[in-house]
Amino acid sequence: MFERLFGSRAGDPATADRVPPGQYLTEKFPVLHYGSVPKADLATWDFRVFGEVDNPFRLTWAEFQALPRTALTTDIHCVTRWSKLDTHWEGVPIRAVLDLAQLRPSATHVVGHAEQGYTANLPLEVLDDDDVILADTFEGVPLTAEHGWPLRLIVPKRYFWKGPKWLRGLEFLTHDQPGFWERYGYHNDADPWAEERFSSD
Repeated sequence: MFERLFGSRAGDPATADRVPPGQYLTEKFPVLHYGSVPKADLATWDFRVFGEVDNPFRLTWAEFQALPRTALTTDIHCVTRWSKLDTHWEGVPIRAVLDLAQLRPSATHVVGHAEQGYTANLPLEVLDDDDVILADTFEGVPLTAEHGWPLRLIVPKRYFWKGPKWLRGLEFLTHDQPGFWERYGYHNDADPWAEERFSSD
């Protein structure tokens, strides 16, 4: 049944080394999230960076769009076992946000805050990478509402739930703080190559 919905198991030798264990390849882009799809109003939307930073800030949509931009081609992997190769995103590189925020040496972790109280946590060493972006565009067009419009975090080296849809802020902390799915038994690290889907605790 999974294959009918999402795709087939990775069997192509040309791509096998790009698909983590236990994953299926898909050409589709399954829509999976908790709760209803929020409706953003760009006239009132803002994006906040706060916590262990010397320059906390809040940006309007227009101000966010004025930040440096980049394009990213990457593979993505969902904890529900689908993988999609060579996806194309555009948005703001995370390092532009980190440079603007001026992180304190005490910052070790980040929590992404999204609509409806959703959160996702990451260590700073995972977030601070050249393939992590705040994406507003997928395959050349703005994100759809179901896929996180107007903004979502893309963290290719982790299962997709670590990149919140409908992102509204980043909070930098001196310690780890489990996010929404981690509190419900999902693995804290979420490395797809280690199949870190669920916590063993």
